[in-house]
Amino acid sequence: MPIIVVMGVSGSGKTTIAAMLAARLACPFLEGDELHPPGNVEKMRSGIPLDDADRLPWLRRIAEEIDRWRECGKTGVVACSALKRTYRGIIVGHRREARLVYLKGTRELIQRRMAARHEHFMPLALLDSQFAALQEPTADEHPITIDIGARPAEIVTEIVERLGRHS
Repeated sequence: MPIIVVMGVSGSGKTTIAAMLAARLACPFLEGDELHPPGNVEKMRSGIPLDDADRLPWLRRIAEEIDRWRECGKTGVVACSALKRTYRGIIVGHRREARLVYLKGTRELIQRRMAARHEHFMPLALLDSQFAALQEPTADEHPITIDIGARPAEIVTEIVERLGRHS
């Protein structure tokens, strides 16, 4: 089984879906946001979007965790926004074991979800910057693109089925 990177803008359901997927696959789950340096979290809490320089050490830490799993031959699931192709190049890049799952949804749906969240460091005000930074994965990245309109359990089932077809 591969290492799966569940990506999408804030509010797309990455953490929920990735955690459920890891439980279904009986493998480790990594919430990429937990690897952000404190300064990044504080910036986002303050409504300041991160720039590429802010994200680079964070992306490298995620890549290091993925490489640890690879060295042990483990399957794992990572939740990470991975909004730009260059970011995905750092965390997926040459890693043949890594598969990208893109959680795709409309701005309106994601805005409703974010407005309903509590105790998350990413404020609704940064949603526009998330969509502005988003570079949807292209065919050469071999993503599994999933519409987030369904219930989480249905989304996880679809991911598992599609992973099976691509293995």
